[in-house]
Amino acid sequence: MPWFMDQIKSGFFEVVNPYNRQTRKVPATPAEVHTIVFWSKNFQPLLRKNRGKKLQKAGYHLLFNFTINSESQRLEPHVPPLDVRLDQLKQLCDQFGSRAVNWRFDPICFFKTRSPDGILQDNLNDLDCIAEKAAKLGIKRCVTSFMDVYPKIEKRLAALPGFSFFDPPLKIKRQIILKIEKILACGNIKLKLCCEKDVLDALPDNTSVTQSACIPGDLLVELFGGNLALKKDTGQRIQKGCGCSVSVDVGSYHLHPCYHNCLFCYANPTPK
Repeated sequence: MPWFMDQIKSGFFEVVNPYNRQTRKVPATPAEVHTIVFWSKNFQPLLRKNRGKKLQKAGYHLLFNFTINSESQRLEPHVPPLDVRLDQLKQLCDQFGSRAVNWRFDPICFFKTRSPDGILQDNLNDLDCIAEKAAKLGIKRCVTSFMDVYPKIEKRLAALPGFSFFDPPLKIKRQIILKIEKILACGNIKLKLCCEKDVLDALPDNTSVTQSACIPGDLLVELFGGNLALKKDTGQRIQKGCGCSVSVDVGSYHLHPCYHNCLFCYANPTPK
């Protein structure tokens, strides 16, 4: 966040392409930025020193994608405790309005460990509790997807003998999504699927589950008005069901490594 605030102060971000290492300048003034969208599992750095409020006061619109999964540290060893994350969720809703906050329960994971019974486990244990808290705060959207196995994940798991992820069949995924839809409906929260076109197509016609967008252009216009291009970002997985509008990613794992060490992370290059 200190780096981010410095870039905002300078009026532009220097963004390095992770593939060809070329640098370009991205304008960052309120006149040239419709909305800043933050993703995180820990918003304390933004809440600290009222950085979010300072951005808002400077004229920036803010949207938050807050990933809050289970309490267990087996898959996410270094994220803050669940009660701390839920407190951060409350602070975001209090300061910026619940409509500007998307709750992500992502990804849904199935796995096995080296145990005598070899029971298939998942990370859905605390979904009911989180949903209840989110509903009381006025959260209206929950985004989820099922874990995909990438080479980085397989490399990470090589250091964990006896641990393996499991990709359930489409029939099981359909049952899980319908169950989650029912749980969330009790709190008037709509479920959205991120890049899960096959699962979405397999749901019944009367489902309320819809396609997700981490950069929801239509929602940004609804929340903040203004003139915004609503075309889909062709650099994303549109065929898989990505609904994101065009945006510019200014984040960098190379400049700012993530130390959450989530086992299912497909992006983080940090080896440990």
